[in-house]
Order: sequence, then structure tokens, then C-alpha cells
Amino acid sequence: MKLPRRTVLQFAAGAAALPAVSRVAWAQAYPSRPARIMVGFPAGTSSDITARLVGQWLSQRLGQQYIVEDRPGAGTNIAAEAVVHAPPDGYTLLWVTQTNAINATLYDTLNFNFIRDIAPVASIISVPAVMMVNPAVPAKTVPEFIAYAKANPGKINMSSPGNGSINHVAGELFKMMAGVDLVHIPYRSSQFPDLLAGQVQVTFNPLPSSLDFIRSGRLRGLAVTSATRSAALPDLPSLAEFLPGYAATAWFGIGAPKATPAAIVEVLNKEINASLADPVFKARLIDLGGEPTPLSPSEFGNFIASETQKWAKVVKFSGAKPE
Repeated sequence: MKLPRRTVLQFAAGAAALPAVSRVAWAQAYPSRPARIMVGFPAGTSSDITARLVGQWLSQRLGQQYIVEDRPGAGTNIAAEAVVHAPPDGYTLLWVTQTNAINATLYDTLNFNFIRDIAPVASIISVPAVMMVNPAVPAKTVPEFIAYAKANPGKINMSSPGNGSINHVAGELFKMMAGVDLVHIPYRSSQFPDLLAGQVQVTFNPLPSSLDFIRSGRLRGLAVTSATRSAALPDLPSLAEFLPGYAATAWFGIGAPKATPAAIVEVLNKEINASLADPVFKARLIDLGGEPTPLSPSEFGNFIASETQKWAKVVKFSGAKPE
């Protein structure tokens, strides 16, 4: 039987609309079952702890469990690839950090393109690092340290937890902008025994795990790496006060597989931004050393793109490769 052309066109139009209808239905019903937040770091890390706080908030607000699943390995690329290949339905989310932006250049080949394959959902917090030196280093200010480093090229060791870490690239950005020659020493175990013993002289370490060393006088803080001073260390200048334009912070957010319906992304963005405005939740993030950074999905996407471009220059300058 031959169908009239108008009927065929109506069937075709209806079939073409089905995916869109399905996406709308998913968004309206979301969430109808538990979801996972994939974290590329081990349990007990700042990423894991903060992700669990966000998961608890979403669980309470949306009525379904948001379960944190730690998938460390390959510099967080295992977790990222798992989310890239997950269904774009809002039930598998990625804990996004500056490491993802750094990895885009640090690794010569990846099985995904982070900016293309992950949809930005929400920005959460930014965490500055602190430039700290062993007390035996004669410099007590950033200008004095720069002068000391220029007088001793290649003789000052800079420690980090490994190539591509925020500690490492923050130091490399400092080297690039200050024009100094520091020797990078990556550590698989803790860097602090050698730093405290004076075998390495300087590090750029995230603020939360730096406070006790500075307050006890075991290490000397010279500056924070954020663009402005930190409320946790208000007397410590920012590096930008001496190197205009300098900024190097760890940051956390949420991403999803590309093609995740915009309505689902908006639901998650709205609820996460609500957490960042909640006084109790915000205070918990500040206690962890972070500054809440609410953004729209598009603003977060622009931020990720700018961070990827920024760290690409620093990684190329340093010549760093994955360990």
C-alpha cells in the first residue's frame, strides 16, 4: 500500500522529534535514580572530601543519592574517560579540576578531548596555594627571593607531588614570569620531610595543608598564588602584587558527558549554586581553604577553556611529561 506523501512527511517529522521528546522527558523526570560523581583522586583528598559535601547537598535537595566514586589513576584521566563514554543522562558526573585543563597539554595523546567531550555543569570553589620556603633561605619577601634565585641560578630546589600537579605548574609559572632558574624535584611520597630538612628550599603548596607549617614557623610563607590575598592568611601578600597577572589556583567543579540535556545541566547548576549561597555550606567550603565560585555553565566552560590555554603555555615552557 502506498501512503500519501503528506502522511509520509508527518511520520518522518514525528520520528525526528522523538529524540528531542525523550530528552525533555528525561529532564522532567530527573533525577529518578541514584547518580555517581566520578573523582580522579584517592579517598581523603580535598577533591574527595569536597565532592562528598556536594553529593550530600544534591542528595538532600533532589531526593536521590549522589554517590562519590573515586577512580584515581593516570593523572585523573581514568575518571575523565569513564565519564566521556557514559550515557549523557545526568547519572554519571565528573569532578572537574585544574588537572583536567593541565592534562590537555601534559599528555601527548588522550582518548578524548576534554573541552569537546565534557559539558561544563557548575563551578564550585577555588583553592590558592602558598609559596613557602625553608627558614634557612635568607629571603623573607618575594622580591628578596627573586634576587636570591637570580644570584644562585640552578642551585635552588623546588619540590612538588609530581609533574603536572598544581604545585608544579604554579612554580613553573613563577619561574616563567620572574625569570628565575629553579630545579624541579617531583616526589612520589611526601615532599615535606626534605623541605623541612632543607634539602629542597621552596614549594608552592595548596593553602589548606600549608597553614600548620606556616603558623608553627616550620616553613616561611612568602605569598599566596591567588590573584588577591586570602582571608586565611590576610597578612601574606599575593604573588600578583609583585608579578602582575600571576594567578595559580586549584579549582573544583562538576562536568557531564557531552550531549547531556541542557535542562538537566540547569537543574544541577541551580542546586550547586544554591549550595554556594547557603551560609552553612559556604562556611564548610571556606574551612577547607576554598573560595566559592558560582558560575553559569557557559561561564564555567569559558573558564575551563582559558585555564587550558594558560597551562598549555606553562607546560610547554617547563617541558614536563607525565611520570
